[in-house]
Amino acid sequence: MIKTSRLAAAVKLSLIATVSTSGVFVANNAVAAEESASFERIAVTGSRIQRQDMETASPVTVIDASAIRAEGYNSVDEILQAQPAMAGMAVGSTTNNGADGVAQVDLRGMGASRTLVLLNGRRMVNSGSGADSAVDLNTIPVAMIARVEILKDGASAVYGSDAIAGVVNIITKKDFEGFQLDINGGATDKGDGENVEISALYGFNTDGGNYTFGLAYSDRGGVMQKDRDWVEKGASSFIPTGSLGGKVQDEDGNWVDRTEGYDYTQDSWLQTPNERYSFFANATQEFANDIVFTGDLLYTKRQSEQMMAAQPASVMLDVCTPSSTGNCITLTDEMIAGGISPDDQGRVEYRRRTTDAGNRIYEQDTDTLRVSAGLAGEFDVHTGIAWDLSYTYGKNKAETWVHNSINAKNMEQSVYDNQDAWFSGDPLSQGIVDDISYLESTTGGNEQHIVSGVISGEAFDLEAGPVAYAIGAEYRHDSGYYNPDPVIVAGEGTAAQQDPTDGSYSVVSVYQEVSVPFTDKLTGEFALRFDDYSTFGNASTWKIGLTYEATDDLMLRAVAATGFRAPNVSELFGGNVGSYDYLDDPWGNEQDPQILVNYTSDPDLKAESSESYTAGLVYSPSYIDGMSLTLDYWRFKITDAISRLDVQAGLNACHAGDATACETFGITPDGNLENLTNPLTNVGYQDTSGVDFNLAYRFEGLGLDWSISNDLTYLLEFEQDGIDYTGTIGGMFGGYAKVKNNFSVKAGQGDWSLMYSNRYIGEMDDINYGDTVDSVLYHNISGMYHINDSITASLGVKNFTDEKPVMVASGNEAGTVPEVYDTIGRQIYGGVTVKF
Repeated sequence: MIKTSRLAAAVKLSLIATVSTSGVFVANNAVAAEESASFERIAVTGSRIQRQDMETASPVTVIDASAIRAEGYNSVDEILQAQPAMAGMAVGSTTNNGADGVAQVDLRGMGASRTLVLLNGRRMVNSGSGADSAVDLNTIPVAMIARVEILKDGASAVYGSDAIAGVVNIITKKDFEGFQLDINGGATDKGDGENVEISALYGFNTDGGNYTFGLAYSDRGGVMQKDRDWVEKGASSFIPTGSLGGKVQDEDGNWVDRTEGYDYTQDSWLQTPNERYSFFANATQEFANDIVFTGDLLYTKRQSEQMMAAQPASVMLDVCTPSSTGNCITLTDEMIAGGISPDDQGRVEYRRRTTDAGNRIYEQDTDTLRVSAGLAGEFDVHTGIAWDLSYTYGKNKAETWVHNSINAKNMEQSVYDNQDAWFSGDPLSQGIVDDISYLESTTGGNEQHIVSGVISGEAFDLEAGPVAYAIGAEYRHDSGYYNPDPVIVAGEGTAAQQDPTDGSYSVVSVYQEVSVPFTDKLTGEFALRFDDYSTFGNASTWKIGLTYEATDDLMLRAVAATGFRAPNVSELFGGNVGSYDYLDDPWGNEQDPQILVNYTSDPDLKAESSESYTAGLVYSPSYIDGMSLTLDYWRFKITDAISRLDVQAGLNACHAGDATACETFGITPDGNLENLTNPLTNVGYQDTSGVDFNLAYRFEGLGLDWSISNDLTYLLEFEQDGIDYTGTIGGMFGGYAKVKNNFSVKAGQGDWSLMYSNRYIGEMDDINYGDTVDSVLYHNISGMYHINDSITASLGVKNFTDEKPVMVASGNEAGTVPEVYDTIGRQIYGGVTVKF
């Protein structure tokens, strides 16, 4: 039955007229403008049931292509992370250390691996540098996006694993006829951070079909920390002249305390360079027997770079004694007078910032291919029972390099062999540099196969309408590998030792959904899914949703669901990784505050479990035409979360006589820490809740067409593994502001439009130091003009008032957290679209 209430009409109208809020308009449910104009049965994100109405129980945010262009976004992660519903610290274009050029999304701050990313309703292969736990959003060019749909409740009962926090469904451009050329670019007002995107779209119709093809090229320039006056100088104890036992030589050759540190900010990016080449295609063809073929293809090559200061290298050197027979160093009278002395094991530490070798330059070359094809039809046109079969293949391959890495084993031997050269403080010879430095090379990848089938239709009619259903089955096989450089595998690098990763798993799933119109006003949605994994076993999940149209103006909605996240390849089969953690040895055997911990994976990990609840309303007041409001409470609880144990607590417990703690962490009762291990286990939990509010209002006034939108998220609680992160920020986990808000107002007439938007991030407390970190408000202005039927031009300014990032004492880069705040500054952008 087709709903024609004022509320339904308002929802459809608002979806057609998507508004931007620095990331755009939040709608009741997701549907394309061209789809909402008819009464064809359509698929809505969060359900596999084909339906005529768009009012489901789940809240969905919709971001369309025009809003993306108006805001000047250059990548999918920028689009998503600007949303108030995002939190935490998803890596992206401003992550210079440790991300390998990857860009991810972190819905509700629950972790990138707990947000499922779909492309045209089907899974996207995990991608990055190898054995990855989430999708690299760089693989999806902005030019191909028709809209982005964000489902903001748990959807494991519909889509399976990874949809604990929600789903991001990226819909690509299709059904296009003609040729379109887009040229977009911009830069900061300081003359750096240049970016350009050139894309071409071509499509044509056939009898019963359409074929759309696209090419896209994008080039993102870098921004250096040294080129921003707000960046405070660093002060590392690793200096280019070297230090021995914490002492350095002065001009007179005396060994004294170090007075100045090395400024590592001079050689680090704030925005990392990135170059991408993409090809994509969509095809739809209806055959004579009413069978419809659909297919899409995406290939992206990413070449990216990060840069950090020269390697800080440290080696422990044996001090010569009368009985020494092997390699050792002799402490001179000047060294001894300066206070240099060996530790209890007869060693002394030598540190050096290896600027003679050059900066650490990280490079990635990744290729990602995804192909999906399906056939759909009806068993009998009279019964309305439809079927859909599809196959999806994804493959990601990556090569990564680190230039000017240091071989710690060679460096140690070189110091023994060339003590005068190393201890003099003078630059090292090219021969020594060639001996200790090397090009670190790593390979990795991911692969995915999915075969699925769905039968859907209407089982029978009730007085209020038909009972609709979908029943399906799916087979999925995921694999991944990661091969570190042989020097790292051997434990001879200055970076910690790491073993290769290689593994795979498969899963067979069956699921069903039912939509029941109990009355004209009350509709129930029910989903049940069973997944059987080759690794941990099986998982069953369910979802119950209710919508109640209280009046023509007001709809109430609620969802309760269970979910799960299966352990990924790196968690199951990841190679052991060494990590130098700051720990206190209760036995007193280890004097160095950094103690080597062996991080291990576990092939016997179980799946994470979750519960999610949402309850809210959609209100479209009859006395104000064009206005709609949504208000939703949400809560997510995760148990058996895959996490690591507290090593310090384990050390203390073992020292106190807890034999189980000693065994768990690989510690001997007498405090031998050579095999200190921290395994992944199902011991963690998360509990987070909050409120989302959205206002959308379209009206005419002063001879102009107006659109106003406001999108607010208020975080009530975020607790993880016994720590309350609500309203806090830190460099290790990002920001969990209590209040995040996006607002926009757009006015236009005929061929032109102007838009002002702002983005607010509320104040937070530094989780390590307790200091209050001030709120920030970013302002953006943009305009668009249709020159004629073929040419459209746009121009805008992001961060119009050039707001500086808020300083965070426990930040992870440049004295702040770049994944939370804008570190680039004022940016001017523009573009031209030409259609033929």
